[in-house]
Amino acid sequence: MAGESIIGRRIAVVGSSGSGKSTVASLLAERLALPFVELDALYWKPGWVESEHEEFVGRVQSETAGEGWVVAGNYSRAWPVYWPRAETVVWLDLPLRVCLGRLVRRSWRRSRERELLWGTNTERFWKHLKLWNANDSLLTWTVLARGPLERRVMREAGPDGMATGRVVRLRSAADVEEFVQLVAPEVATDAALAGVR
Repeated sequence: MAGESIIGRRIAVVGSSGSGKSTVASLLAERLALPFVELDALYWKPGWVESEHEEFVGRVQSETAGEGWVVAGNYSRAWPVYWPRAETVVWLDLPLRVCLGRLVRRSWRRSRERELLWGTNTERFWKHLKLWNANDSLLTWTVLARGPLERRVMREAGPDGMATGRVVRLRSAADVEEFVQLVAPEVATDAALAGVR
């Protein structure tokens, strides 16, 4: 029955850029008939303008006020809003080479197709090749942010952390695919899983 799940009804999905957070979270939300909350969509305004802290946290509070949701994103400043209520935190801890390869393919596709992201924003592929600038290059930012993300997840998932539910750490694309097929077999089609392979 939709809405019943071995992982609960309040789920957070975290991981490096390119790990498949949005893909996995949207599949879980679809299967469980729960709202899908994409933190990037709450954070970024048109023209790549960043939201103020209070505004962003207020949006996250509003979107996670209900009894069920699936949140995708790494904005740790918002974790105190929903992590204590999350029944499961899914940590997509895929190898860096996998995440970087996905980022290159995704950014190239988004740039080439002029895909609209969170309103009026579009991605420009070539800026990601400026590896010397973490503010422009998502590739560089992903490499630099990986260690701090791992330390933060480990700390907050520990006995003194804010995560009170279970933490599921998935370390490969095969692990992710197996997890999604277990939890959401109805939506785990080959086409849907292409984003996590």
